[in-house]
Amino acid sequence: MTVSPRQLTAAASRYSVKTTNSRAGRTDTSWQQEAWRFFKEVPEVRFAGTWVGNAMSGVTLYAGRRADDGTIERAPDNHPASEIVREIAGGPDGQSNLLGDFGPHLVVAGEGWIVVRPTADDTNAIDGYDWRVLSTREVKQQGGGKLTAEVDGEDIPIPPYDPNAEPDPMAPIAIRVWKPSPDRHIEADSPVRSSLVLLEELQLLNAAVAAIARSRITGRGVLLVPKGTRFPTSPGTAGDAEDDLLEVFLEVASTAIREPDSAAATVPIILEVPAEVISDIKWLSFESNFDELALKLRDEAIRRFANGLEVPAEILLGLSDANHWSAWAISAEAVRLGVEPRLAIVCHALTTQWLRPLLEDQAVEDPDEWLVWYDTSQLRVQANRAQTALEAFQAGLISAAAARRETGFDEADAPTADEATPNRNADQAPADDDEETPSNVTTLPVGETTSIPDTLPAAAVQPERVLAAVDGLIWAALQAAGERLRNKPACPRSERARAREIVPAELHTVFPVEPDMVDAWHLLDGAWARVPEIARRYGLNPDCLAGVLDDYARALIAARHPHTYEDTARVLRAPCIAEAA
Repeated sequence: MTVSPRQLTAAASRYSVKTTNSRAGRTDTSWQQEAWRFFKEVPEVRFAGTWVGNAMSGVTLYAGRRADDGTIERAPDNHPASEIVREIAGGPDGQSNLLGDFGPHLVVAGEGWIVVRPTADDTNAIDGYDWRVLSTREVKQQGGGKLTAEVDGEDIPIPPYDPNAEPDPMAPIAIRVWKPSPDRHIEADSPVRSSLVLLEELQLLNAAVAAIARSRITGRGVLLVPKGTRFPTSPGTAGDAEDDLLEVFLEVASTAIREPDSAAATVPIILEVPAEVISDIKWLSFESNFDELALKLRDEAIRRFANGLEVPAEILLGLSDANHWSAWAISAEAVRLGVEPRLAIVCHALTTQWLRPLLEDQAVEDPDEWLVWYDTSQLRVQANRAQTALEAFQAGLISAAAARRETGFDEADAPTADEATPNRNADQAPADDDEETPSNVTTLPVGETTSIPDTLPAAAVQPERVLAAVDGLIWAALQAAGERLRNKPACPRSERARAREIVPAELHTVFPVEPDMVDAWHLLDGAWARVPEIARRYGLNPDCLAGVLDDYARALIAARHPHTYEDTARVLRAPCIAEAA
């Protein structure tokens, strides 16, 4: 995984006297109280925080170190860094809860605390740690630099960390994790902070819409009747006495609210007025022009809030207008923009305040090289990835283990030596002799597969000049397809700067493309215009050559596999190509 500078915008500090004194009285945290209030009262805010939290909970943490090319290499399983990361929060389940709990904190307040308390056995020896994610409302700083954390209703004192003193192994640890504000690094920032005024407006509009709904329930207006028609009287009223108008209104309104399905909610109030005032029966409605305007203003406020969430607005507004491919692209962009940056913040805290100090205590060589990182592959699975994996396995592009992983199976499902039956083509060796071939893989019919054609008998060995010419055709086709791919939904705007640094002919290996989108996006249009010329020059069948090259290019794009010169000879094994040779 490549680490971009944007992802490393994070801050974390362990509670100490130094950090307390530097922060005391210098940060504005009043807005966080308002942000949490909106989280409780506005469903759109709760949805945004919960969505990010749910996505973060599906991520796997691992130990690694950054390579020279910027990618993160996994640490060996037996390395101390891997052992420490595996034990964070008690294991995978605890890590899922830890990351999931941080989602709302970083979306709403932009800040949270990790409180780690050692647990002891009967002999007072440490046998584990209790990990908690607490909000800014649960961790309070008192006079004299004292810090207390509210855990399960109990105030736990947090002693400040002093690197020059002998540490108390049973003392709890508090780590502040926050997204720094661009103008003041020590302050936290969040998308909700910039939307506080907008959310206040949204609450007012919600109240207005609720009032409009109640006004519709409390009555359908007033029916004006010329004098001479008796005004309705309540049961039990003596003689010709008429009801008081105010009492009528209150009775109708209270009945409609108490019983929304009663006649009082749909029938207007009848009022008798002098005949000279009106000549006919008239109905007065309580509706106003603001009724429809309030609904539009509320929708606009919700849309503006969605646009400021640092994730695609469609996540909050819904994906009803998106097809399966654009919905996947939107979700993938949401992971890149809304989930991974927040995961980097938490991983930075766990790296600097937990992993590296423990590695130093264990005298591990170069502890600063190791870090806690995340794997979001489970959040990026495409709908057709399983089918593509099967086709890529049949073409010899991936291993049996990779095919099992992408189709939802694990190594426990691998066939034994007695159960394994070869399903690849007889003339194709497995990628790894130590791996068994899945017994449930069936060969796709000719014409329905996008895998690389490799089932035809070998023709005469092609001369180097033919291989060079065909290799150039394939490379040019993939180069043109990559140039077009940069402006398609598969390559979001946020990634296009990175895409320009990738060779266009290999862009399909980074940004997945569904097979049916090759035609929809015209990626290979005009790619084989020079095939007839090349075919005539070397005495090849032009129609066969164009068809084989097109199948091959589509298979590469679907399998996310790069083209190599060595594959060119395999492509030219089709006998129809050499018929005229």
